[in-house]
Amino acid sequence: MSGPFLISLLTFTPLLGGLVLLTLKREEQKLARIFAIIFSLIPAIGVLALWSKFSNGEAGLQFSERHPWIPSLGIEYFVGIDGLGLLMMLLTTIVVPFALFSTSKEIANPKIHFALYLFLQTGLYGTFTALNFFHWFIFWELSLVPAFFLIKLWGGPERTRAAYQFFVYTLLGSVAMLLAFLAIFSATGVFDFIQLADAARSGALAAAVENKLTLGSFSAEQILFILFLGVLLGFAVKVPLFPFHTWLPATYAEAPSSVSMTLTGVMSKMGVYGFLRILLPIFPEQMRAALTPLLWLAVATIVFSAYAAYAQKDLKRIIAYSSINHLGYCLLGLFAVMKSTEGDLLSEKAAALNGVILQMFNHGITASALFCFVGILEKRSGGIRGLNDFGGLRKVAPVFCGLMGISIFSSLGLPGLNGFVGEFLIFKGVFSLASWAAAISTLGLLITAIFLLTILQKVFSGPVNQKWAGLSDLTKTERLTVAPAIALMFLFGIFPQFLIGIINPTVVAMLQRLNF
Repeated sequence: MSGPFLISLLTFTPLLGGLVLLTLKREEQKLARIFAIIFSLIPAIGVLALWSKFSNGEAGLQFSERHPWIPSLGIEYFVGIDGLGLLMMLLTTIVVPFALFSTSKEIANPKIHFALYLFLQTGLYGTFTALNFFHWFIFWELSLVPAFFLIKLWGGPERTRAAYQFFVYTLLGSVAMLLAFLAIFSATGVFDFIQLADAARSGALAAAVENKLTLGSFSAEQILFILFLGVLLGFAVKVPLFPFHTWLPATYAEAPSSVSMTLTGVMSKMGVYGFLRILLPIFPEQMRAALTPLLWLAVATIVFSAYAAYAQKDLKRIIAYSSINHLGYCLLGLFAVMKSTEGDLLSEKAAALNGVILQMFNHGITASALFCFVGILEKRSGGIRGLNDFGGLRKVAPVFCGLMGISIFSSLGLPGLNGFVGEFLIFKGVFSLASWAAAISTLGLLITAIFLLTILQKVFSGPVNQKWAGLSDLTKTERLTVAPAIALMFLFGIFPQFLIGIINPTVVAMLQRLNF
């Protein structure tokens, strides 16, 4: 895979794979899982080609493709990547096959299940590469529909309620965002993210809104702020930002573990990606105007979700709330960067923004691994996953406990593992930019350590619960499934420069475009 259409090729390969799976006959359905894994891995060739050809010294878009689609409406097929997009594509390429390998071989209606998974993968690739709103919004919604059916059809006892809650929350956010961008298009005639960011920076966007949009006695600045709130809602629900998080715990808990891996590993990053790619460049002044409330919401996301995780007794819900907590750090760093400061703090803003992107990537690997381990335990125990239902497992399943323990310590932020680097850079930057927010957010770090260590104490340590004395350890296949994720935790914990070298030019360019 190489050439000018590389992004399109790897984006639509899983879609093609999903369509192929739908043609399988009943007697061939046992091959669906193998076919799905193969089609999910083929894009890895393209992503590796992108990585090898990517120029670290260039901050702009690379591998761009632009083709007219509906010229009269300003709609183009426009894709491209920078360091942020490349890292999110790599994350998708890691997490989706990881989740497919973790899926049970005995799943009902396998061809439908795995076809939906491949459609979801295409939606994720498209979301991280599309640069025209109309084109991007199709992929944004494409990822929602397969995820809904994967939860609704293969989830736990409360799957129907969780699936509809997930769908309704996300759809409402998407509708608010769609209405905002339609208003922007009516004023500017532009759907292109790059052009809109340039217009915002030059003042042309505000002028177009003033000339073309009217809303009672509202001024152009007030209308722009309303549009900003609409787009903010779409991304806030997806991350999620407090108080729009209530759909997530039930969704992650009721979804099959492999689906939860993808939800937390990649789909939750779509919201943070939207903040970085769309909201921040197009609405920088509005973000600065709302900076204090946004910082408080980020702090609430970190602290309240950590406390909620501590209060849970279901392992899946603990990890679900922990996921909200960790993404709260991303939002904290992102919002703090918008604070107006003297020029000598540019390095601190760069540190925080580098930390945000690293946290997105590293959390995706770690959280998906944790859901994988809980899924394995749930399968061994016949559906039991309570915090107090086990005990002493390290004596009967030492490999399982050892590898899951590494993932827990990565989530905790232990130096030497990948979870440490992003959080360190975020707090390094935020302490200089918004010290009060950083200080309060450290409570989230403390509570996170408490509830993660509680898992080690109550599930792995203590006397063996005789009910689980015969619990089997990881099989060779399961060890091979989790081994790449564990290896990456060490690799990017010890050598984070592999990733920082890719994203730092993009971060510097972002800050320059924000007139810092």
